[in-house]
Amino acid sequence: MTSMNLSEKAEKYLQYLCLEIPTRRVGSAGNQAATDFFAKNIGAFGFQIECPSFDCIDWNQNGAQLTIDGISFETFVSPYTLGCNESKPLVAVTTLEELEMAEVAGKILLMHGDLTQEQLMPKNFPFYNPDHHRRIIELLELKKPQAIVAATTQDVSLAGAVSPFPLIEDGDFDIPSVYMTEDEGKGLAGYAGREVSLKIRAQRIPSTGCNVLARKGGQNHRRVVLFAHIDAKDGTPGAIDNATGVVILLLLAELLADYSGQLGIEIVALNGEDYYAASGEKLYLSLNEGKFTEIVLGINLDGVGYHQGHTAYSLYNCPPNLESLVHENFALHQDMVQGEPWYQSDHGLFLLHERPALAFTSDQFTELWTEIAHTSKDTPEIVDPAKLAEVAIALRKLLDSVDELIA
Repeated sequence: MTSMNLSEKAEKYLQYLCLEIPTRRVGSAGNQAATDFFAKNIGAFGFQIECPSFDCIDWNQNGAQLTIDGISFETFVSPYTLGCNESKPLVAVTTLEELEMAEVAGKILLMHGDLTQEQLMPKNFPFYNPDHHRRIIELLELKKPQAIVAATTQDVSLAGAVSPFPLIEDGDFDIPSVYMTEDEGKGLAGYAGREVSLKIRAQRIPSTGCNVLARKGGQNHRRVVLFAHIDAKDGTPGAIDNATGVVILLLLAELLADYSGQLGIEIVALNGEDYYAASGEKLYLSLNEGKFTEIVLGINLDGVGYHQGHTAYSLYNCPPNLESLVHENFALHQDMVQGEPWYQSDHGLFLLHERPALAFTSDQFTELWTEIAHTSKDTPEIVDPAKLAEVAIALRKLLDSVDELIA
C-alpha cells in the first residue's frame, strides 16, 4: 500500500465522517453511523471487534425567548439543558458570596460578573472538577432557582474560544439554563426584581453509544493501545477534532492486515471526549480495571493532519529504551517533530495509570485549539491527507520495533 493510495483512502474516509454524516454528537444517529462505519471497515482487516455500549442522552433544541414587558433579550440555549416555560421574578448575582446569600428558590437567576468567568465543569465529570465549581453547582441545586441565565464573555481555555460561552454544559444538571453576552446581561440586570418570561425549547432523548475495540496479536498479554475519539461537538464537521485521528487508525489497521507479532495491538475508537459525561472513557476504564499494567505503550491521536505546520508527537513516562526507539523511527519522517507536552485529550487515561504514552497532534495546536476546534471551520478542506498517511506508516514501523523490543 503506497503513501498515495493511503492518502486517497484518507480523503474518502474524511468525506464520509465529516460530510456524509450530519453530526457525530454522542447519542445521535450520526454518531452511531460513525461507530458502525469504523467497526465494519476495521473488521475487514482481520481484527477481532467488540463494541461495548453505554447509556447516554441525545439532545435537540429550537431556541429560547427571554422577555420583560415586551422587551426581548438575545439568549442561547445551554447544551443538554432541559426545556421550560416560566414567568418568574428575576434575581441577579455576581459573586459566590452573593449567591450564598440570595433567595432564589422558584425565581429566575441571572449569574454574571466574577461568577461567570469560566465554564463550570459537569457535576459528575470524573477527571477534573475544581472545588469552587463544585460549590457553585451545590448551591444552585440547594437553592433551586426555576431557571438560570448566565452572562458570559470568552473563556480562552475552551476550544474555539467561544464568545459568549455556555456556563453550564451538563446533562446531569436539571435546572434549565440559557446564556447571553456580557452586555445583554448588564442590561438584563437592571430589571432585577421584575417578572421575566423565559421559554426554552429543548429536549433530552435517551440513547446509547459505544466504543469500538479492535484487537490483533498478543500471545503474552502485553499490548500497545491506540486511541482516537470518534465523537465531535455539535455544530462542527469535526475534521481535525477528531475525524483525522479515526482515519489514521483505519489506515493503520489496513497496514496491519498481515501482522502476526507477539505484541498485542488494540485499536480503540473512544466515544465521549467531547461529551459532558466522558462516557466512553469511563467505560474503557471500568473494563480495563487492573489491566493497565499490560499496556507497554498507549498512543493517542487528536488534532493531526492540519495543512499548515508539522505533525507533533510528545512522550510521557517512557523508559529510555522506548523513548530512543520512538525518536529513531520518527526521525525518518520529515513532517514529524517532537512537540511540547499537552494534556487536553484521551492520553490522560494512560497517564492516570502511569503507563508510557505517546500523543500526536499538530505543532499548530494553539491556533487549532483557539480558532478552529469545536467550530464550523473544522472541515476536511483544512486537512492534508498525506500527513495522515505518513503517521499511519510511521506507526506501523514503530509497532514492529516495539514488538522486537519486548520479544
